[in-house]
Amino acid sequence: MAFITRRSIIKSAAAAATLPLVGTGAWAAGPLKIAFVYLGPIGDHGWTYAHEQGRQDLIKHFGNKIETTIVENVAEGPDAERVIRNLAKQGNELIFTTSFGYMNPTLKVAKRFKKVKFEHATGYQRAKNMASYNARFYEGRAVCGTIAGHMSKSGVAGYIASFPIPEVVQGINAFTLAAQKVNPDFKTNVLWVSSWYDPAKEADSAKALIDQGADIIAQHTDSPAALQACEQRGLMAFGQGWDMSSFAPKAHLTAIQNKWGVYYIKRVQAVLDGSWSSGDSWWGMKDGILEMSAFNDRIPADVQAAARATQAAIIDGSGHAFDGPIIDNEGKERLAAGSHLSDKDLHAMDWYVKGVQS
Repeated sequence: MAFITRRSIIKSAAAAATLPLVGTGAWAAGPLKIAFVYLGPIGDHGWTYAHEQGRQDLIKHFGNKIETTIVENVAEGPDAERVIRNLAKQGNELIFTTSFGYMNPTLKVAKRFKKVKFEHATGYQRAKNMASYNARFYEGRAVCGTIAGHMSKSGVAGYIASFPIPEVVQGINAFTLAAQKVNPDFKTNVLWVSSWYDPAKEADSAKALIDQGADIIAQHTDSPAALQACEQRGLMAFGQGWDMSSFAPKAHLTAIQNKWGVYYIKRVQAVLDGSWSSGDSWWGMKDGILEMSAFNDRIPADVQAAARATQAAIIDGSGHAFDGPIIDNEGKERLAAGSHLSDKDLHAMDWYVKGVQS
């Protein structure tokens, strides 16, 4: 018999400030109180939507053992610290903060509320009661790059990027390298929008990249606006975070789907059984935290097979998104043939491969 979980749903960051403040004692009986801080709306059908699906997986898995709260549309910066602090004061025992810009605010609150456990997505700072987690998004970008290399007639892709942090740079490079295995002359033009979620900017960027010669668009931003721009122009694009095909059924080729529930279930179970500890988790396709959405029928069968081969090689370890040789866009050899980049190198990536114009 399915359990119905008791939940408190907060619809905005402003609402979070008005909630009553309660004690911060450790969870002992009754449902474990868990909170999620979201950058955008759960209806973005991308990054935040994927985290919300992970929360729903928790509810299905644990039933009335947990009680969850969400706060949507929390801007990165001072407001985030206020929201996270209030959630700690409300007695939440475990708080997931789901965007890179929440890192410092989460750390500040964690230092004050030492009995509360915090999990921060995509960052690199940790404390005894604050862990970090991420997914190897670049693996999915390599699959998209394989498709782009086969299907782009111009040999030029546009890439809508959010912020120049290693996670985003990895994706641009992995996408380009995979495409160049098919077409050595493939180029990727990048436009930075300085935002994770801004539909108007994303749409304008897609149009600008198309005007520069791109006939296929990738993105590391969260709305389907770029896909819709491609749909209007009769071109191709990749979704972000979740399957966005309903917004652009012809343009949408596939998307990386972030299956956060795999991680959330493991970490919540660790709290419940007393084994939780801080650390850093960086999972990939082989761990089930990433998968590709259904391929569009417009992708030829041989191209679909090539994309699946790229994915299979990443999962079984026979291939890597960053196999050498790798030359950067200034002509410097970054990696010799016969090896691939280490995680340490990936975490520090601040350069672009040959063919990237940023």
